[in-house]
Amino acid sequence: MQFLPSRTSARLGACALLALLSIGLHSAAFAQWKWRDGKGHVQYSDIPPPGNIADADILQRPAGSARRAPMQGASAEAAPASGAASGPKLVDPELEAKRRKTEQDEVAKRKAEEDKQAAARADNCTRAKGQLKALEDGIRMSRTSASGEHEILDDKARAEETRRTREIVASDCK
Repeated sequence: MQFLPSRTSARLGACALLALLSIGLHSAAFAQWKWRDGKGHVQYSDIPPPGNIADADILQRPAGSARRAPMQGASAEAAPASGAASGPKLVDPELEAKRRKTEQDEVAKRKAEEDKQAAARADNCTRAKGQLKALEDGIRMSRTSASGEHEILDDKARAEETRRTREIVASDCK
């Protein structure tokens, strides 16, 4: 078997490239925070420090992390107490875009549902107006009873059906 130096160097180059790519892809895993706590101890973590840590005490941030906004006026004293419980608010553009897309989808879904209901009301209105016109014109009408027989509407039943149809027109034809 012959030893081919060009093949070996190509393999080594490919392995080195692969190693560099894998390190580059996992660089987010190396993101570390470093800060000095209230007792003066240096802390290391992959999550941001608590909200009660001053910006000056944060010694190292991961690349791409946002700095906290400076506090002003009277709210500067009240804000650290509330920030201590919830931690710093870092905005991830990808998560923010997903949240906005979800909200837009929900708004579009509600709008589609409202449009569907409006179309159903318009259809009910048209049908109710036609029924009311037929009732008021005195056209002979019948309905099917529970036993399946046709019943001709008498004056009392016609008046009740007219009242009910007017209510439908009033509610659906706004």
